[in-house]
Amino acid sequence: MFGTSDYSIVVVVVLIVIVMALAILALTHLIGPKRVGAIKHSTYESGVDPTGDARRRFNVRFYLVAVLFLVFDVEIVFLYPWAVLFPRLKAEAGPDHEWAAGLAESGYNPAFFAVAIAIFFGLLAVGFIYEWRRGVFKWD
Repeated sequence: MFGTSDYSIVVVVVLIVIVMALAILALTHLIGPKRVGAIKHSTYESGVDPTGDARRRFNVRFYLVAVLFLVFDVEIVFLYPWAVLFPRLKAEAGPDHEWAAGLAESGYNPAFFAVAIAIFFGLLAVGFIYEWRRGVFKWD
């Protein structure tokens, strides 16, 4: 029915997802409860009544901790493909691993990947030590 290099399967799946999303939204609007009032239309602040100015200043440590979380979270995203690829590079190039032979011919060997990840961890360690010395982890 569909060719292997044909994108029509992707188009069909995208159309099905769009139709399902629109159907769910329409059914929620038609079948869902319809309550109105001052409490229903008030701002929701995690169960706390909003008071004061919305432009209140927050401690910069909240921002720094969020950035640190993102940095070390993204580190794992970059580390995972390396961890999957590195043991395979050590395998003998055969019919199942012809891509490893192609990498080796291009000069990418296990030692190259080990040095690359060591530089990556070194940069992360420098950032971590900098943040530590700046006192980001102290919550007085």
